[in-house]
Amino acid sequence: MKHQDSSVQRQIESESHNVRDQLSMRKVLLLIFLPTSILTIVYLLVGHVMGDTLPTILIFLLLAMIILFPIQLFVVVQSSKKEYGSYSLKSAFSNHQKLKWWKVLLYASFLWGFAGLMSVTIAPLEVMLFAPISEQMFNILPPYFDWVNIDYGQNYSRNILLLTCVIIFILNVFIGPIVEELFFRGYLTSKMSRFKNYTPLIVTVLFSLYHLWLPFNNLFRIIAFFPAFYLAWKKKNIYIAIVVHCLCNAVSTIGFIAILLG
Repeated sequence: MKHQDSSVQRQIESESHNVRDQLSMRKVLLLIFLPTSILTIVYLLVGHVMGDTLPTILIFLLLAMIILFPIQLFVVVQSSKKEYGSYSLKSAFSNHQKLKWWKVLLYASFLWGFAGLMSVTIAPLEVMLFAPISEQMFNILPPYFDWVNIDYGQNYSRNILLLTCVIIFILNVFIGPIVEELFFRGYLTSKMSRFKNYTPLIVTVLFSLYHLWLPFNNLFRIIAFFPAFYLAWKKKNIYIAIVVHCLCNAVSTIGFIAILLG
């Protein structure tokens, strides 16, 4: 009985701590969109200067490693220092609960399959829907801004393309998704828990909109990833979202590499 009372007390204290440590929506928007705006602007500038030397998708991912991911990790680590007294990733796991690894993989597999289904149904429809707007925008922006412009990628040597593919795979399949999930599904979700059942939806929408460099895939991203992010929130296990994110990025990245090297 004492053990049960102690568990209830810890839960109450945890919920009280979360309420006190909530972020204002203004700060949330600043933390999300200021770094990604800086990244996008720097990408356009550096791509203009170095676009003839390196594929700009490689330039973008390297800039993300320098600008975006360090900022996101810094926010998580700094929050952990403030809340727990040491520099760590604890603030991304404040609401995390253990789940057997096979359950994580089982949930992730089904959710990955759902995302794949959306990629062949919702994604093409969204492309058709926004085609007039995207064509006008890409007529204004430099050609390298469009990542699916495979013809642009063929301007580089085979060795450069191979190096690009290796770095893309590492950054886009592992490092990027893991850092983003720690920041969005871990840190931000806990800091926006006051929205209760709406929290995973709000974070999912913000996560999609933060992809300023991929502005015409928001409907697909929200529909495809919301179930995964909702279940991760419901089960209080961030690994579900991390595995789904990595699997989805792996498929899209392998497809992109196959076309680029084909």
